[in-house]
Amino acid sequence: MPRKPQSRGTCQYCGEETAKSGMTRHLAKCGKRAQTIQATYTSKQPEETLWHVRVQGVYGKDFWLDLEMRGSATLEKLDVYLRAIWLECCGHLCKFTVGSWQGYDVGKARTADNVFARETELLHLYDFGTTSETEIKVVGSRQGNATTKHPIALMARNNMPEMLCKDCDKPATYLCIECLYEADQMGTWFLCDEHAEDHPHTEYGEPVALVNSPRLGMCGYEGPAEPPY
Repeated sequence: MPRKPQSRGTCQYCGEETAKSGMTRHLAKCGKRAQTIQATYTSKQPEETLWHVRVQGVYGKDFWLDLEMRGSATLEKLDVYLRAIWLECCGHLCKFTVGSWQGYDVGKARTADNVFARETELLHLYDFGTTSETEIKVVGSRQGNATTKHPIALMARNNMPEMLCKDCDKPATYLCIECLYEADQMGTWFLCDEHAEDHPHTEYGEPVALVNSPRLGMCGYEGPAEPPY
């Protein structure tokens, strides 16, 4: 069986594309990121711990984010960010846990400093019906000033995984929800522009546009899968 190509992503500082496994190394040596950090040296704001976290879908690891989060920011801010870029569809409840459903909950009012100094891995659970599970792992930290006024900075993000149309093998742009629920084989629910126009399945509505999110095809999620800032 041919080996699946490794997920690739793009550095938000310099635009360089690299494999997921190499992104941490790239960020450590990225000249544009170094310049961005250096520009904060004249800031009059007090220094704090900035946490580098890798966020990825539990069941869709080709979807991932490298974030830098202020130590003073709360998990509530992280929840808001994840909802905006990946998850929000119907205002569902969510929680952070250590050890999944069988573990213990971590309050959203706690700060990154308070949590990540003790726990290097968390799970974010969004929607307690059709649940999106997101892993949050501490990659590292630095002392200094944040590179943005916001509590979280997007440092890198996966490129949209390549998906092929089930009818012609051209790049897919749509997903048929009915096929997703009823198909027996992975990949038999993606459609290109042409075949989405006359696709016969409408029981769950028209095919939905593909978006860069692990919640694609779940509940009522249709994107926009864009960073909130």
